[in-house]
Amino acid sequence: MRGIALKKVRGWIAWCLCLKGYKRSIPWPRSRDEVWFSNVPHARLVEDKGGQNWIALKKDTFVFPGGGTQFIHGADQYLNQISEMVPEIAFGQHTRIALDIGCGVASFGAFLLQRNVTTLSIAPKDVHENQIQFALERGVPAMAAVFSTRRLLYPSQAFDLIHCSRCRIDWTRDDGILLLEVNRMLRAGGYFIWAAQPVYKHDENLQEKWKEMQDLTRRICWEFVKKEGYIAIWRKPLNNSCYLSRDSGAQPPLCDSNDDPDSVWYVSLRPCMTRLPENGYGANVTTWPERLHDPPDRLQSIRMDATFSRKELFKAESKYWNEIIESYVRAFHWKQMDFRNVMDMRAGFGGFAAALHDLEIDCWVMNVVPVSEFNTLPVIYDRGLIGVMHDWYGYLCFKVLLFAFYSW
Repeated sequence: MRGIALKKVRGWIAWCLCLKGYKRSIPWPRSRDEVWFSNVPHARLVEDKGGQNWIALKKDTFVFPGGGTQFIHGADQYLNQISEMVPEIAFGQHTRIALDIGCGVASFGAFLLQRNVTTLSIAPKDVHENQIQFALERGVPAMAAVFSTRRLLYPSQAFDLIHCSRCRIDWTRDDGILLLEVNRMLRAGGYFIWAAQPVYKHDENLQEKWKEMQDLTRRICWEFVKKEGYIAIWRKPLNNSCYLSRDSGAQPPLCDSNDDPDSVWYVSLRPCMTRLPENGYGANVTTWPERLHDPPDRLQSIRMDATFSRKELFKAESKYWNEIIESYVRAFHWKQMDFRNVMDMRAGFGGFAAALHDLEIDCWVMNVVPVSEFNTLPVIYDRGLIGVMHDWYGYLCFKVLLFAFYSW
């Protein structure tokens, strides 16, 4: 189904117009491996990337063999290799939320879903026509997001793992300012995975790029964990001790103590390292699935007006949405509706998304926090959910017809 708008307050349902020729999507999980050609009628990607096992055209469907530029033998094998290299990554337990930069058709994220990892796949540039549309049609979280001059619209310490496979980003340019943005979004103790030619090729210019990357990651206190073939893995520190032990004048500097790392709406990139909270907030989330319902520490540090206990508000929202969604499941037979991509347009603490998970609705939710409201995104990510900040007077970087319904 496509384009249902579900309004919370007045209880009405309205249909949006669909594009001519658009067919009801293949239901999940089949959609992971095939989508209708008529829904994404662009064959150029097959011509460009068919030889890399990304995508193929078969009669009236696109099929996705699961390959990628750096993992032509399949995403599953690639993920197995990562798990063997660093078992502590522990997909689906310690690693619950990932960011895939330069996602292609999102096979990395698609195959992580079966390991209980929700991956937000982003395309800094839509180099290949409608790759975000392919990802969403498959039922995989994806949006356009540009590494440029402003912070991305995600909070600090959002992602347990950030992945870049041939993502066409020069991480060391401009004194590493783009990698500093990755550092801001990466959770304390989280992992950065880089699969690229400089990791394994011996051309002089590529080896120079590898040395620059090693130098930059050392200066921002990332631990070099392992390198195997074309994959290199680093880990972000758990606290500020390494930052504070650097020599005076070391570059890049620490950000000022008054810099708010969760302020992201039209905020310029900072050429500095984001400080970690001294109290360990953000680093000490519980493992999945417990973290979905444990009130996270950052619930206490976000800016909001609260007459009552924040933990009580958190629990009350969860209780409210569980009761509401349970009634929807009974009355509207939601489990038979096969919707997959869901957007909560006013997410609060993410209770709506948590209720869908608890009631075993096989979908994912993009939790949107309006800029006019308190920034609850740190809490949403600490729960093991995904979200983004947005001003509803502007454009949101999704293919909106590819969401099953919207909650307001």
